[in-house]
Amino acid sequence: MIIYKMLNQGELSKIQGAIDAGKESRVFLGTGRKGEKIAVKIFLVTTAEFRKGRMAYIEGDPRFSNVRRDTRSLVYLWAQKEFKNLEACYSAKVPVPKPILVRGNVLLMQFIGREDKPAPLMKNAELDAPTDTYHELLTAVEKMYVRARLVHGDLSEYNVMMWRKKPVIFDLAQAVSIEHPMTEYLLKRDLNNINNYFKRYSIRLRPVEETYGMVTKADAE
Repeated sequence: MIIYKMLNQGELSKIQGAIDAGKESRVFLGTGRKGEKIAVKIFLVTTAEFRKGRMAYIEGDPRFSNVRRDTRSLVYLWAQKEFKNLEACYSAKVPVPKPILVRGNVLLMQFIGREDKPAPLMKNAELDAPTDTYHELLTAVEKMYVRARLVHGDLSEYNVMMWRKKPVIFDLAQAVSIEHPMTEYLLKRDLNNINNYFKRYSIRLRPVEETYGMVTKADAE
């Protein structure tokens, strides 16, 4: 019904086949009101997988209070959370898809790719300049923390796309405010995941503690 209303109201002019599928959501290729390609992310409201581990990313976030515990309400909140996180990151010039609209469990955002083909995941891409990509990701993490006041919380080669030789971060629903009690753990985990991926390249990697200190110091300044 939400998709039907979007089509009727002109917020979405066409929806095509699925371009990504996970346990919690499906992403479809769509066309916006101006003919531009957009990604249509539909969060599943019937999946039992959603509750597994997700409440920790909601309950500790001061932006969300009085959370209803039924699955549909939580999924709707999860969609709203990703939209707000994308807005904050996009405004902070973190390389993320531009958010367009969220209604219920449906999120519209910029499609990253060419024609009908999404940009490749970093894990599948051949990096022409791995040192540059590594430092661009660390800079993105710092911008997310200092400017957007967020920590991604699940950053890895599986939720970074390579587009025009630059990394684009996606899947931000679980990203939390830096006031969240798990911030230090989540930020260090993100940095560790980045280092673990880039170990395959012969480049100099910064120790996680060093990068963590630089990010948090930049925020303090």
